Amino acid sequence: MTKINQIWEELANDKSFTKGLLLRRYSGSVLPDVYVAMQHPEKLLCICVSISDAIEVNISNFSNLQEIEVDLYPSPTETAKNVLVFKLLNFQHKDIFTVLCEDLINSIANETNERKLVKEILNRFEKWKSLFSKIGLQGLTAEEQRGLYGELYFLRKFLQSKNNHLAVVNTWIGTEMQVRDFQSQNWAVEVKTTHGNNHQKVHISSERQLDTTNIGSLFLYHISLERMQNSGETLNNIVDSISEILQSEIIALNKFKSKLYETGYFDLQRNLYNEIGYFIRQDVFYKVENDFPRIEENDIRIGVGDVKYSIILSQCTSFTIDEDLVFNTTEP
Repeated sequence: MTKINQIWEELANDKSFTKGLLLRRYSGSVLPDVYVAMQHPEKLLCICVSISDAIEVNISNFSNLQEIEVDLYPSPTETAKNVLVFKLLNFQHKDIFTVLCEDLINSIANETNERKLVKEILNRFEKWKSLFSKIGLQGLTAEEQRGLYGELYFLRKFLQSKNNHLAVVNTWIGTEMQVRDFQSQNWAVEVKTTHGNNHQKVHISSERQLDTTNIGSLFLYHISLERMQNSGETLNNIVDSISEILQSEIIALNKFKSKLYETGYFDLQRNLYNEIGYFIRQDVFYKVENDFPRIEENDIRIGVGDVKYSIILSQCTSFTIDEDLVFNTTEP
């Protein structure tokens, strides 16, 4: 159980308080005044940040949310203070809200300037707002499921090869719509999954994806999948496997869950991913360098954009590289 869940449980069991907002300080290690809270008698889960009532806070962008309510109240415990409150309205989404709250708190943990704090936490919540809007959709498409499985397959290997698990999880940037899937310092890894009759052709989505400008080492990781009904490793299985690796590192686990939610994978939709499993037919690392077949940004004439192309991997065998060499290079 995370710290924030422990505090909510304690607040729920507090029989001395029956109405209003019951606050509990989150942690002395967090510089701003951040509180875990519960609204009674409804027992709605909340987090609150205390700020001066002289600071103008615009929360109009969040007035029509269905799952979460954002409010500004006079502080029940301090004079000349308001509390900015994030309140969960649908208890079904508690798991996601827990990770959201931990992420919001981490984003402002060292901020002492209240105006900057308000700007940062609202900007951070703006991203989460869009994630909650995805929950009502019918889950990930078949292509999105395969792509996510491939990225998680690499992530699990990466975690198993390193001790600094939080740093490893932080290298997974594909969830943030970055050009490549994994990147840190002077290296990057782009993961491509294929299936069916096109096992040896991968699609490149832009001229920058395999551009090695300003990158010391760039690797292409190709995973050839066999998709099976009621057999193989499911998307849920690999998520659980990685969660097991991270179970003793709460911060790393919460970061992993946060990134999963960014992809559109939600625990409450796990039933959608129970039946389809995957077998790995082949997985190969390629080092993108020298004459590796690709298009780079410098190759593009002025006025040309949105470049997409395919690579025939049978023509890239001379660029294969041993997995151990890749993980010796990719320090998080």
